[in-house]
Amino acid sequence: MRQSGSHKVKSPSQLIDARIRELGDWRGRMLGRLRTLVREADPEVVEEWKWSVPVWSHDGLICTGETYKSVVKMTFAKGAALKDPARLFNSSLEGNTRRAIDFHEGEEIDEGALKTLIRAAVTLNQSGVRS
Repeated sequence: MRQSGSHKVKSPSQLIDARIRELGDWRGRMLGRLRTLVREADPEVVEEWKWSVPVWSHDGLICTGETYKSVVKMTFAKGAALKDPARLFNSSLEGNTRRAIDFHEGEEIDEGALKTLIRAAVTLNQSGVRS
């Protein structure tokens, strides 16, 4: 039996590219910008596709990039253990582990603060501290 070339397994990066394209609106642009900022903050980041969402890891999970009807959400796996002097976290604040940032249409991203937060998450992962 021959297999069709259309059944090739896509890489996580290709799946993320496809998600950005399929959204086709401000959410796709926002997710693409957030992805770029993650890559700039940590050039060694590993892109994964889990739970049907983009996931960025480096020595453990850093964050996910979820898209909803009215928000693009970055959920940091160990967000509760991170210092957030710029007060970026604005969602999932009640938990003991995760913290999230909800981005709405038209909102500006504090790119410097976000990169600092991403780097702090990587440093926390590399420290071996479990939350």
